[in-house]
Amino acid sequence: MNGTSTNTTPNTSRPVIVVGSGPTGLLLAGDLAAAGVPVTLVEKRPRKISNLSRAFGVHARTLEQLDARGLADQLLATGSTITELRLFRRLSLDLGTLPSRFPFLLITPQYEVERLLERRAREAGVEFRFESEVVGLRQDDGGVDLDVRGPDGAVVTHRAAYVVGTDGHRSAVREALGLPFPGVSVIRSLFLADVRLAERPDSVLTVNGAGDAFAMIASFGDGWYRVMGWNRRHEVPDDAPLDLDEVKEVTRRALGTDYGMHDARWLSRFHSDERQVPRYRAGRVFLAGDAAHVHSPAGGQGMNTGLQDAANLGWKLAAVLGGRASEGLLDTYQAERHPVGKAVLRSSGGLVRLARAQSPVLRAVRGLVSAFVNVTRPAQAKALAQISGIGYRYPAPRGSHRLVGTRVPDVALESGRLYEALRGGRFVLITPKAASGAYDGQGARKEWLTVERWAGDRRTTVLVRPDGYVAWAADDADAAGIEAALTLQFS
Repeated sequence: MNGTSTNTTPNTSRPVIVVGSGPTGLLLAGDLAAAGVPVTLVEKRPRKISNLSRAFGVHARTLEQLDARGLADQLLATGSTITELRLFRRLSLDLGTLPSRFPFLLITPQYEVERLLERRAREAGVEFRFESEVVGLRQDDGGVDLDVRGPDGAVVTHRAAYVVGTDGHRSAVREALGLPFPGVSVIRSLFLADVRLAERPDSVLTVNGAGDAFAMIASFGDGWYRVMGWNRRHEVPDDAPLDLDEVKEVTRRALGTDYGMHDARWLSRFHSDERQVPRYRAGRVFLAGDAAHVHSPAGGQGMNTGLQDAANLGWKLAAVLGGRASEGLLDTYQAERHPVGKAVLRSSGGLVRLARAQSPVLRAVRGLVSAFVNVTRPAQAKALAQISGIGYRYPAPRGSHRLVGTRVPDVALESGRLYEALRGGRFVLITPKAASGAYDGQGARKEWLTVERWAGDRRTTVLVRPDGYVAWAADDADAAGIEAALTLQFS
């Protein structure tokens, strides 16, 4: 796919082409368009939001990112929330203790996330090209040529300043770059089913394992339930036939009942890999979401991690294309998001290995881990912060203020909430009320900087990035110091 394609017709150029219209691609394209960047979204599938998608949980940090776009409350209306996450029977995580406006896990199907993000992207002006498959890619110092086969079979070469591959674990963009995707298969055979139940489970999310069987049931809130499970003694290829009787049998073994399953609208097998591309950036091409990393389903972190990749990359591309930052800013995408992807691989992989423990030794380890996390507050807080996504911080330059790189919660401002102030896609400078911290010299920065003041008596001045992380902070900054910091970072 790196070679020169044939029978191509040149097409007009765009600043950014995003490949893949899953949640990651939709959020990224919407962010760019909202920032005034013309963007084309290329999707191999026909125009249709499938109701047969794997992800079903939206964690606190993702809800915060959606809140910064005015979307969180709309998504909350599509599902149900849980405040307790139970793992391995004995391990219980109290999501209600999360220091977030969203101290819970939202159970809602991926297609609801996609529907919301697609509507936003269309309203922002994203150009969609469905039934369009990437068949070649070349890049030079000035841009990227992307060969795309359209629904009529003709191959058109699109020119872009940057291309972002958000096209899943079989990413055509990643393959065109020739990048490896090292890793292993964690679970060789899982099944998914969307069914109706004659009996309603006690909880929105029901999870358990017994012997060689594991099953999970999640309510979509509309009468349909997602069932996921595996049978260690029946590991078969993804294309092996699957019927409802098998799903019911494994569920009964794992949960003690199949709740009267009937009317399956979808049955599918898949396998679960742990893989991560070594580089998220190759010249003018970036990878995000499942194109960059795939994880086990444990903890429900896959879709959430991809959405947060998009939130990190979008504002940086917009800043560089808008002339507000140098090209070097784009290198921080790899520096910030690759370690997070690696950490998610470790945590989700550890959970699934403990869940599948068979030997007495591993079962004993699982019991000890569960007991330790249940009774040790710092361990529980750390586990919650990682699974929910709110605990990650980004690297900071040596000598930076202690807050640089940390996530900012939804703090109170004189004008309202921080995540309301972030809805313009701008940086937010939060200053103290005191005169020494006053700063009104936005000047040419008005288009990308919003100045706010703390609602309380905090003395720290904080510059918050559009993705809700601290870019710069100082405990006693005057107007001159703030101006110098802004000039240093964004000149």
